[in-house]
Amino acid sequence: MNPLWLMLGTLTAIRVPAPDHVDRGVAGRAMALAPLGGLVLAVLTAVPLVVVTRLDLHLTAFPLTVLVLGALALLTRGMHLDGLADTADGLGSGRRDEAALQVMKQSDIGPFGVATVVLVLLLQAALLTQAIGYGVGAPVLLIALVVSRGVLPLLCTGPFPGARPDGLGATVARSVTGGLLAGSLALCAGLVVVTVLLAANWSAGLDGWASGLDFDDAVQLLVMAPLGLVPGVLLAVRARNRFGGVTGDVHGAAVEVTFTATLLACLLPL
Repeated sequence: MNPLWLMLGTLTAIRVPAPDHVDRGVAGRAMALAPLGGLVLAVLTAVPLVVVTRLDLHLTAFPLTVLVLGALALLTRGMHLDGLADTADGLGSGRRDEAALQVMKQSDIGPFGVATVVLVLLLQAALLTQAIGYGVGAPVLLIALVVSRGVLPLLCTGPFPGARPDGLGATVARSVTGGLLAGSLALCAGLVVVTVLLAANWSAGLDGWASGLDFDDAVQLLVMAPLGLVPGVLLAVRARNRFGGVTGDVHGAAVEVTFTATLLACLLPL
């Protein structure tokens, strides 16, 4: 259970038992389970979204979106947003290697970090509001949460060394083997497929949770959702080239970028 406890304790604010020990094997398996962390977050946010929507409390899409994004910030301790801000400051500083890493370690947030977080949150709010308005808020949210956590095992493979000798980034850097990566991507794909099948009302008793989705839309979702991984990986490549590797902050930034990109990719065909 150590990989599961490490994954949940790292990616969520849920209280779980501490791992008995953490080595590279445990770290690699924990990152391979990251899509499950996205599923847990989806259960805690998308399910209440469905309930509130079906109760017809006369709340418009925007306040529901704000509540969802606020809940995600609480459920993740804001770690990914913090990583996004620090990574933006490091890249925006124009410095390289250790000098850029020092900028990222500072406790304050610079103008690049503030602007990036504000713009990303605004874009997430706009996209999720549109998804709720289309009647597909819950499935699109679930897909985006799973895919955005699915980027983590990709960033813990050989091409992405740790930029520092210590810290979370160093612990998980290059810890995911080819076999673990294949299993993690299969897990991520399976969760997305099941979500789309349910969203297309192919399961009895779930009518209404995705009223705006038909069969053609479901097929297009399956095609478009994986594209959300591309911007997150490209950000990590850019950070690796500038910092000499990746850090936990870069992982967090990639999660936020992938989450936003997946929301966008899912809405494009609708």
